[in-house]
Amino acid sequence: MNSDGPHWDGGGPERLYVITGGRSGSSAKTTLDLVTLIVARSAPRPGMQPEQAAIVRICQRPLSVAEISAHLSLPVSVVTVLLSDLIADNRVFSRPPVPPAKLPDIALIEAVIDGLQKL
Repeated sequence: MNSDGPHWDGGGPERLYVITGGRSGSSAKTTLDLVTLIVARSAPRPGMQPEQAAIVRICQRPLSVAEISAHLSLPVSVVTVLLSDLIADNRVFSRPPVPPAKLPDIALIEAVIDGLQKL
């Protein structure tokens, strides 16, 4: 503490506690991981928490939870709490990422190669 009074550390754990309302988990039954894509359903509404309004603004195009965390410079755990509230309020929706194409069976690839070599 200095002579000017107490100093608020904007990057400290107190700020994160305030942002999440003291919660460490999501309030809704949502499964969010680092690659879950988030898309806003509308524009931010007046009176929204600044961090939630920022999420809605940057998610006009799909962004992953990890990307949102990086854009806001907030831990993923805090972002998932904010996202679960936004999902519950129907402000954003989540969707799993597009799965990678399944690789063909190795035996099939070997059979094709063998067939081509016999030509």
